[in-house]
Amino acid sequence: MADTPTTNGTTDTAAPLTPVEGANLATDQVSDAASGGLADAKTRFGKAIEEAKAGASALKDEAVGRTAAYKDKASTAASDWTEQANAYAAQAKDKSLELANQGKTKASDALSSLGKTISSTAPTIDEKLGVQYGDYARSAARSIQETAAKLESKELSELGEDVKDVVRKSPAIAVGIAAVAGFFLARALGGSDKSDA
Repeated sequence: MADTPTTNGTTDTAAPLTPVEGANLATDQVSDAASGGLADAKTRFGKAIEEAKAGASALKDEAVGRTAAYKDKASTAASDWTEQANAYAAQAKDKSLELANQGKTKASDALSSLGKTISSTAPTIDEKLGVQYGDYARSAARSIQETAAKLESKELSELGEDVKDVVRKSPAIAVGIAAVAGFFLARALGGSDKSDA
């Protein structure tokens, strides 16, 4: 009688196994090993799934955190840009008011100078065209100088309303005043160019 190994690793002094019994024993041993390996594989697979879920949750949390950080940065940047735009708008408004006041002063000075020029040419107009036209020139000079004084004394908002009213009520007079002023200015500048030559 030969000793045969058993499944628990000890030797059995029983009768020798037939080839079918040996095959069955080997199949049982492989099956036991496979079921033990399968259980181990299931455990490892379950752990891998848990780790993947934990990783996905961590990625989600990180993404939410980054999104919130980017949203805060964007909000801060938008707020900064709004403040800068408001500051630039305020600067532009101040600069435009300053330039408008400078323009008003220059216009007033130009009108006053034009009135003086027309007034000083009135005697020449008397000689060349007649006293009646000289009186027109003196009257126009006085009106221009009065307008210059009014222009200097008024605020910009009042001037805008005055101009709108004049143009609305009598556009022909506004165009006429501009034409007469242009004519006399051209005459005055033309006469000073001839005297320089």
